[in-house]
Amino acid sequence: MRDRAVAVAELYDRYHLAAGREAWSRADLALGFVGDVGDLAKLVLALDGRREIAGARGLLGHELADCLWSILVLADRFDVDLAAEFGRMTDEVERHLRGQDRS
Repeated sequence: MRDRAVAVAELYDRYHLAAGREAWSRADLALGFVGDVGDLAKLVLALDGRREIAGARGLLGHELADCLWSILVLADRFDVDLAAEFGRMTDEVERHLRGQDRS
């Protein structure tokens, strides 16, 4: 997934440059991610009956994928081994929830 996300990000960069704009910076990617998370939150509200969005269920997968793409690309741009970090984070959470970490 990471390789495909990065390849698409590179296509976006070329697209922006060809249009006379700058390629997105890491900050631009982060802001785009925040926008996608906001869109995801609206869909969740709709699916929980608190907002009206036609076809919300059908849009949910796309929005989740948008968010994942941003995370994968940001991890790449910051040289973060996301798989390793995810493993460390979930190990810590499991230890804490099992009472092995009382801090």
